[in-house]
Amino acid sequence: MQTLREVVEEYKQANKGIGHFNFSDSNQLEAIARAVKETGIPAIAGLSEGERGFFPLSHARAIIDVHRANGLPLFLNADHTYSVEKVQRAISAGVDSIVVDGAQLPFEENLHMLTTCVKYARASGRDVLMEGELGYIGTSSKVMDTLPEGAAATQEMMTKPEDLKKLVEESGADLIAPAVGNIHGIVKSGQPKLSIDRIKELANAAGVPLVLHGGSGSPDEEFTAAIKAGIVIIHINTDLRVLYRDALKESLSNGDETTPYKFLTPAVEKMEAYVASKMRLFAEV
Repeated sequence: MQTLREVVEEYKQANKGIGHFNFSDSNQLEAIARAVKETGIPAIAGLSEGERGFFPLSHARAIIDVHRANGLPLFLNADHTYSVEKVQRAISAGVDSIVVDGAQLPFEENLHMLTTCVKYARASGRDVLMEGELGYIGTSSKVMDTLPEGAAATQEMMTKPEDLKKLVEESGADLIAPAVGNIHGIVKSGQPKLSIDRIKELANAAGVPLVLHGGSGSPDEEFTAAIKAGIVIIHINTDLRVLYRDALKESLSNGDETTPYKFLTPAVEKMEAYVASKMRLFAEV
């Protein structure tokens, strides 16, 4: 079976997108795995620091290994990791990729942390894709009234090609997530528009695959345009959280039901359907 590195390179060459879907428990992970089985398309399941505080990477690794033994191209990402120590823990847990999140740091500090983490990963002997972030797009996967303060939502604040090129060349990172009008979470008044032109400029400068964080709330046509412009991996979290929560609330509205699998199943099924639809959209550009 292909490694994540091989899948990412294949999709980059084919100008297609891979879906990255966050989860917080085994039921949501099951929904992602079912979508992979249904579509036959590879996917990445991600746990942020907060999420893996509740559902450990070791648990996720064990479950994903079972699915991979059954032929499913499902991979595990340590999403939004904020320190060298936690990157080291994630590598020990056997993840396929790690997001080293220094987006809120000054450029040189971000570069230093990313470089340190990449060197550690290479020395570990494990084939772990190392991803850096450049450009602040907020940190909360929730529904918000306004844009996060300081988020790079304007052309002037978005990631610049020359900065991206320097970060890649000096750190040795495998992937980079830039700020291109994307925002973590969903803004009630509407998401900022992605800058497709900036994505093209960054893709030409980067030399490595680009990752789009904060995919929730963006319309399908923007995803398609972003992938054609050079995005290879797309992260979705908030949409899944809202969908899963609302499905559970609907199931639990029958106050007499006490059987967990009966009120959990509709939420898992709805999440599976959503994930499968996005996987098809991203992979069939």
